[in-house]
Amino acid sequence: MISNFGGIFAEICKNHDKIKPCKIIKKGNKEKMEISDVFRFKQFEIYQDKCTMKVNTDGVLLGAWSEIDDRKQALDIGSGTGIIAMMLSQRSPSLMITGIEIDEDAYLQARSNMQHSKFSERLFAVHSALQDYASITETRFDLIISNPPFFTGGTFSSNENKANVRHTIKLSHADLLLSVKKLLSPEGYFDLILPYIEGLRFIEMAGKYDLSLKKMTEVRSRENKNIERLLLRFRHGHGSAFDQDELIIYNGVGVKDYSYEFQALTKEFYLFM
Repeated sequence: MISNFGGIFAEICKNHDKIKPCKIIKKGNKEKMEISDVFRFKQFEIYQDKCTMKVNTDGVLLGAWSEIDDRKQALDIGSGTGIIAMMLSQRSPSLMITGIEIDEDAYLQARSNMQHSKFSERLFAVHSALQDYASITETRFDLIISNPPFFTGGTFSSNENKANVRHTIKLSHADLLLSVKKLLSPEGYFDLILPYIEGLRFIEMAGKYDLSLKKMTEVRSRENKNIERLLLRFRHGHGSAFDQDELIIYNGVGVKDYSYEFQALTKEFYLFM
């Protein structure tokens, strides 16, 4: 049974039949999964050898779930490899997407991935801290999307880059919300994914920045498991009413027993769907 999103992504890797995005390394009697340097989707590929944070379930779910209808200008905050920006560009032929990334290696990799995709004319990479970008740009976005840092405390990683991504060091949730409030157009949406507890805290914090919840999708690996992630959509203004639904990734105990909802959400991207 899979009880965490890292485990879910490991199983998805194993099921990615045409081109393996993961490899299993044997050391004695033990096996270790290593993420490959390239992850291929149906219409694009992601090179990730220069990025600390690899392609993962959170990013794929968010890129597939985000609302793109009538959206013209999108901002991907903390674009990493560029996967979410490229998923959005595949879904909407009219959407212009800017990916902002503070880490230089990740920025260079995202820019390269974007430039080598068939969506390159609508993809732009920016190397900057969000706070700096928000202070100088005049552009307002009708879609802002982010797979943000999700620990507000705890032990720091010995890998500085991963620590900067996984903890709210260079971009606190308060700074994120302040920048989103400025950059989001009056009718725009702000979509993100967070672990359950962090997501509940974020919803409460967002109200202080005049951002209200429009939709929440609770994500479970299986029906009998706890909620592991929240997919959240915010908009300007105050309000207590919001849409709520649920996404369960697996129907049964088998590792290929994907739910109809998960398949419908991701089938345009994963090779094995």
